[in-house]
Amino acid sequence: MLAERIAAGDFPSAVYLVGAKGEAVFADALGVAVNEPHLRAASLETIYDLASLTKPLITGMLTARRVERGEIGLDESIGRFLTEFKRDEKQAITIRHLLTHTSGLAPWKPLYLLAGGEKSRVLEIIAETPLTHAPGTHVVYSDLGFITLGLLLERLEGAKLAELAKQEIFEPLKLSNTFFNPEAALQTEIAACETGNLYEREMCRAEKFSVDYKGWRERLIWGEVHDGNAHFLGGAAGHAGLFSTARETFRLASQFLESHTELLSPQTCKLFGTNMTEGLEEARSFAWQLAATKDSTAGRLLGPESFGHLGFTGTSCWIDPSRERVFILLTNRTHGRALPFANLNSVRREFHTLAAAALEEKFDGTN
Repeated sequence: MLAERIAAGDFPSAVYLVGAKGEAVFADALGVAVNEPHLRAASLETIYDLASLTKPLITGMLTARRVERGEIGLDESIGRFLTEFKRDEKQAITIRHLLTHTSGLAPWKPLYLLAGGEKSRVLEIIAETPLTHAPGTHVVYSDLGFITLGLLLERLEGAKLAELAKQEIFEPLKLSNTFFNPEAALQTEIAACETGNLYEREMCRAEKFSVDYKGWRERLIWGEVHDGNAHFLGGAAGHAGLFSTARETFRLASQFLESHTELLSPQTCKLFGTNMTEGLEEARSFAWQLAATKDSTAGRLLGPESFGHLGFTGTSCWIDPSRERVFILLTNRTHGRALPFANLNSVRREFHTLAAAALEEKFDGTN
């Protein structure tokens, strides 16, 4: 199925890993990770820009560790930690709202344009932006919410997000190919992304923002974060910037399972499969979307308590906690393709359905 989609031009490469009970069961690499300036075949060691998988795998994990230790409460106002949000309706935004995309913060803004090149103004700009709805009343997926959460963690700890991730996640798990801001020497091991910033320029035009910005990248985005706001913020932000391989993404994802986590308590892991947005547009848990969400990409064979997340570059991670199964699919759909990029939701659903069926057949219902 994936080979057919590569041939159809949806994405140039796909690497997948399907695991059960902490072990990889199926894994393969197809296509080319780079098709310009020269061809480089994808392999199981290819490093991908995971895009928004950063939200649960890093920002969600770091937040969960602090909730577990009692340093922050899910229903505490973020204004306690960020004085910029001690204003009007923003004071009602809680940690839970940020994690479940119910804060009312806008989905996206080109912070690199609005801040005039000053990274220090980002929180002020987000706090000044009108809410789209009252906190807790709607689920509206928000990059700004997770950027805020990342900056909250930095202010709480007095350290950069990338350093927190390294100390608390990468080093304890002995991950050697998972990081923010890959070293230049690793470029040839990384799947390439879009040439230039055409997609975000078009987003800016559509939202009536000026595109007169000197920071646009005209080159092939290869070995640096694709997302414009994450790039502006130094390559590491609460919503994007993480790079990893399929095997190490599997290792990260396993930390959210009660029986396999090395970083959290089993009790904390229950939060990831708990619906915190009952009655709203999506079923959302602690930093993840639940398969109970209508039209989620989980597919028909994953249980409703399964949780997952997608990444704009063409990545996804879904976890079935009851069967201790993890499904990783990494593609680079933004590379070597004219706009619009392919919508991969149907591909993801079919991948999960095929993979879950293959696991059932392999284990004959015993695992």
